[in-house]
Amino acid sequence: MKRDSRLSGVLHVLLHMAQQDVPLTSETLARAMDTNPVVIRRIMAGLRDLGYVRSEKGHGGGWTLACDLSKVTLRDVYIALGCPSLLAIGNRTEAPGCLVEQAVNAALNRAFDDAEALLLRRFGEVTLAMLSDDLRQRLGSRKHQGMSVHA
Repeated sequence: MKRDSRLSGVLHVLLHMAQQDVPLTSETLARAMDTNPVVIRRIMAGLRDLGYVRSEKGHGGGWTLACDLSKVTLRDVYIALGCPSLLAIGNRTEAPGCLVEQAVNAALNRAFDDAEALLLRRFGEVTLAMLSDDLRQRLGSRKHQGMSVHA
């Protein structure tokens, strides 16, 4: 099963945007993410609808942040993406007739629910500002070593 990397990708894009004082085009962001600009526009539209980013059309236009990084959490961004599945594993069947499989599903569902609740709680504790601060520290360390952001 392929992992859903949209949350990681969006966070990557938002941190790139936080480092810039100018709007970034979908094409520029797509190159940073090694994806298609249409994918960026689709994702960014959801973030725009919730007020996290804004877009400007025309020459010199593009995407800019429209939020306070200290007020937006990983959970907020996860919700903006439509709450993609957090776990790549699941039950073999959702409505089994077999009593053994019913018992297995009940145990797994409790564990899945607990794991998701814990993960979402942690997402709510981490702000974009915290990620940005971590990036700044890493950049400072790299500059001393003469390395680039993507090295």
